[in-house]
Amino acid sequence: MEFFETVHGRRSIRRFRPGAVDAATVQTILKAGMAAPSAGNEQPWHFLVVRKQETLAALSKAHPYAEMVAQAALAIIVCADMNLVKHRDYWPHDCAAATQNILLAVHALGLGSVWVGVYPRESRMAEVRKVVALPEHIQPFCILPVGLPDEVKEPEERFSPARVHEELW
Repeated sequence: MEFFETVHGRRSIRRFRPGAVDAATVQTILKAGMAAPSAGNEQPWHFLVVRKQETLAALSKAHPYAEMVAQAALAIIVCADMNLVKHRDYWPHDCAAATQNILLAVHALGLGSVWVGVYPRESRMAEVRKVVALPEHIQPFCILPVGLPDEVKEPEERFSPARVHEELW
């Protein structure tokens, strides 16, 4: 898939059809996530891949907007390792960049996903932490269900010249 087609064609997919995603494809997706920029190149991320149906179901109940996780082939939980963070306020930016790379890779591979935000909601972080037994120093950032899309969404034109400013506001 051509780059701009990937960027402009990526949409949030919340319905999945049955089917597995092989380990090599998951590794390709995770490599894209780890290719993201990070503050001071500290790369504070960890990625938890969840495939077990009972865990996916539990995640879908642990978050008020994660019901689609139960139907996905897998979920990737993007996390930050607070022991690796040197630039404390930048880890959410680092994890967001990795998340966007993952979403684009998923779309480029013909799969679907949606960004299910966890951080900064304390209750969501606590529930996700409990379901997947995260250690205290690992901060859950988001859940990305990944699977074969069971919906097709056309690209949207989101460019707005009114949001572009040059030199001064």
